Amino acid sequence: MSHLVSVNVGTPREADWAMIGRTSIDKLAVPGPVMVGRLGLAGDQVSDRRHHGGADQAVYAFAREDLDAWAAELGQEVRDGQFGENLTTAGIDVNEAEIGERWRIGDVVLEVASVRTPCQDFKVWMGRSGYDDTAWVRRFAQVARPGPYLRVLAEGELAAGDPLEVVHQPGHGVTVSLVFRALLLDHHLLPRLVDVDGLAAKVRRRAQEYVAAQG
Repeated sequence: MSHLVSVNVGTPREADWAMIGRTSIDKLAVPGPVMVGRLGLAGDQVSDRRHHGGADQAVYAFAREDLDAWAAELGQEVRDGQFGENLTTAGIDVNEAEIGERWRIGDVVLEVASVRTPCQDFKVWMGRSGYDDTAWVRRFAQVARPGPYLRVLAEGELAAGDPLEVVHQPGHGVTVSLVFRALLLDHHLLPRLVDVDGLAAKVRRRAQEYVAAQG
């Protein structure tokens, strides 16, 4: 059964290696129910508001199965929350979720809106955590399994162990992985994003700009 393995939160910490001098990437598991509001989880705060946060990036999910795959490649365990995710899931391929797909977890309804893109801070964080960060951004991108950003449609509480139920699938076939590949690996896929309901506004603008530039 699809379920939450862990619920993880973090707050801004000073970091001279981070782009803006602070980061919230170090997410730690929290016990018991956690309240989820329109802009994210209680106890979780965004550091870099230019690139993170907002309604279309309220919650970030990553699969335990994908963490295990990275653990095998890196040769050491990867804990829940290490990749900066709020929700560590199991039993669902979050990268094959469609934009606009909706999940119910506890009282909360979430909608897939966008994708995480790797940055230099992520690379440095991995290195400082004791992992081989050689060409990390490129390695992470080539796998094209970034995990989704989700918006909150219904606020409420969720907790580790809660079932994750897919309550709506749009059926258009534009998945998290496809959006990621369109943005980073194959721009020829960008036109497929233009008319997808539920897509984060800034990703849609990127697709529209590409189409306009192509004439």
